[in-house]
Amino acid sequence: MQMRTFLFRKSTLLLSACLLLNIAFLSAQKNINAAEVEFEFISKGVDGKISGFESSSFIDQNDLTNSKFEGSVAVKTIRTGIFLRDWSLKGGKYFDEDAYPRIQFKSTSIEEQDGKLVVTGDLSLKGITKSITIRFTQSGNTLLGTTSLYSSDYGINIKKKREDNKVEVSFKFTLD
Repeated sequence: MQMRTFLFRKSTLLLSACLLLNIAFLSAQKNINAAEVEFEFISKGVDGKISGFESSSFIDQNDLTNSKFEGSVAVKTIRTGIFLRDWSLKGGKYFDEDAYPRIQFKSTSIEEQDGKLVVTGDLSLKGITKSITIRFTQSGNTLLGTTSLYSSDYGINIKKKREDNKVEVSFKFTLD
């Protein structure tokens, strides 16, 4: 009788431990379910937002190599606060919404450096794909990220000189 009680307690303890580990594992994976993306063309002092976010991104906090950042935003949602400028940016000279309706990103590496989540990946904009790195900090269930790029590298020439086409991009991702 004592042996049966001992085995029952041991198996109950083992089952409880497995359930707790499973719950811990499930809570370690966080999906990105919402995003705010803002940009500023530095030389022009023009800022705006872009939305139409679609993503299949998630973070495995136990093993970042299992994580994935992959998503896109819709060019038609570019908003700078001036209707005619927005219309012009979406046209063929700049973002060419008709030919390239979405701006896409797919991570190639995700790692932690100095307390930040560093995501490197391929940004596809106007049919051109280049590698960029985004650095994120986490605050509760929010990831805040920043990166810089040159729109001229993607065939979007706002100004003649490359350095005058610098764009600062910030991201705010909500995790579930």
